[in-house]
Amino acid sequence: MTDSDLFVVDSSGWVEFFGAGPKGLEFAPYLEREDLLVPTVVVYEVLKKLTRDGGKTEADRFVSHAFRRVVVPLDRTIAVSAAAVSLDLKLAMADAIIYATAQAYHAQLITADSAFRGLPSVIIP
Repeated sequence: MTDSDLFVVDSSGWVEFFGAGPKGLEFAPYLEREDLLVPTVVVYEVLKKLTRDGGKTEADRFVSHAFRRVVVPLDRTIAVSAAAVSLDLKLAMADAIIYATAQAYHAQLITADSAFRGLPSVIIP
């Protein structure tokens, strides 16, 4: 654990929580934080998955919750950093953007995605 008091929850954590996954409750303490950062690519990924798999009600609940947090747009600085992260760490595009966003804000990344295992400032509950 670092001294950071900012967190980014990866798409997998939001899906676990709002999709009633087996690890959903482990993400609750992070998702309740007012200073939680939500990258716009997380909004896209989670909204798409919840709408497809869980229906409009779950998707609406997610949007209502996420939009009361700090939504971080993909800007050119994060995009450039994400490209480097993707190449260096062999992460998929969305994962690289999420990780680069967390790094840009010195935030801890909370995830259920094993692609992030072993990376600095990553917590896998």
